[in-house]
Amino acid sequence: MPATPKKQHTPEDGRRQSSGKTLESIHQVSPWTVLRNRRRILKNPLPFHHEKFEAYGDTFRIKITPKTRVVFTRDPVIVRHVLQKNHRNYAKSELQTRDVAKYIGQGILTSEGEFWRMHRKMIQPAFHKERLQGLLGLMYQAIRTELSRIPEGAQLDIFPWMSDLAFQVVAQSLFSAGDLRKDMNRLQEITETNQQMLIREMRQPYLKWWFQASGQIGRHLDLAADARGLLDRLIEIRVKSGRPEGDLLDMLLEARYEDGGAMSRRQLIDEVLILFTAGHETTANALSFTLFLLARHPEIQEEAFESLQGLDFERGGAEELLQGLGYIQQCVEEAMRLYPPVYVIDRVSLAVEELQGHTYPAGTTWLLSLFELHRHPDLWEAPESFRPSRFHPDRKKEYSRFYFPFGAGPRMCIGNNFAMYEMLLAVGWMVKKYSIQTPMEDLELNPLISLKPGKVLLKFSRRIP
Repeated sequence: MPATPKKQHTPEDGRRQSSGKTLESIHQVSPWTVLRNRRRILKNPLPFHHEKFEAYGDTFRIKITPKTRVVFTRDPVIVRHVLQKNHRNYAKSELQTRDVAKYIGQGILTSEGEFWRMHRKMIQPAFHKERLQGLLGLMYQAIRTELSRIPEGAQLDIFPWMSDLAFQVVAQSLFSAGDLRKDMNRLQEITETNQQMLIREMRQPYLKWWFQASGQIGRHLDLAADARGLLDRLIEIRVKSGRPEGDLLDMLLEARYEDGGAMSRRQLIDEVLILFTAGHETTANALSFTLFLLARHPEIQEEAFESLQGLDFERGGAEELLQGLGYIQQCVEEAMRLYPPVYVIDRVSLAVEELQGHTYPAGTTWLLSLFELHRHPDLWEAPESFRPSRFHPDRKKEYSRFYFPFGAGPRMCIGNNFAMYEMLLAVGWMVKKYSIQTPMEDLELNPLISLKPGKVLLKFSRRIP
């Protein structure tokens, strides 16, 4: 059973009668403290965040420059308020709308306002559960092909394999026809190279002038243009063929605005780039974390294996497969609680807000720590333990107020069902085929744009039928 909360996070809308407290009354971490810890923050900011949450409570602020107002929170009421209750008062930061957008364009991940609402509404039908279930066959074929390459009996770092797997699943789901491995490998190379550049810009903002002056940003923008050209060519081939393939690209080509118009080619390429960028890395992270946790807990892995008996991946229909993967889903959901791929969400307030007795001015940057929220000792029993039983269908509702692995509210990840189906098929297939071991007791975390693991050393031994 979940732990009884030690403190009440109420009321539901996050507002309380004003106490006259301003932003300045919230404990501030000084610029000197940040500077003194810069090396460990650059390597992994999560331990630093945890220390401050433990010392100062669920909400604190950091001062970096005289004009910055950055507030960290793991308060579930505030998180729900920002993402759901009053989401219209909070916008994406320039990290998404400017920095990420310059490499992958203006799609639903990087846009705001009416433009975002229009495209979200337009694209949403392509990601409904019923339509995505029609892609399970394509997903499974890509998963089986990629995972069959894993060497048996050898100890290996599984993350690069999961990264390749997730990228190829997106590729096959979008472009089902033909052998696209050469094109997709090039697209993956560009995607990962540009993301590394973006991370450098994020972690070393004081060097942006040098990145610009030295031509590094220009070279990566050229790579982004190459990626766009590659996708344009593939889309043109599909359009000219006039032959429907029943894949995700068909769904996007069929999507229409309210006036009946289709997306421009430029906009279509933006959305496809975003699917590749956002759709493969976070999934690769979650897969790697899930497999590691199953390897670390052989009793849970065995329970997962037993739950798959009688399930035929080759012949089972979509409904049968998804029902048979119920316990696998519990494992994946618990892994995403412990290691949420999107470990922090940033928002900027557009107007003054009063939350939990404090007044926050417009322009406040909020950093919502899902990593801390998902391990909050007041909300979870044994929060550091891997317990898939938390997410049994009869109990999942207990956690809906403070479990957000795909975000929450209108901006919740549009590909959440796609990612979940992919992970269920991949983990289920591996658990049924292999016994998975690891020599590692814990993982090194690498929080970049998403929460990545360091090396994940696993060994796969074929199960005897």
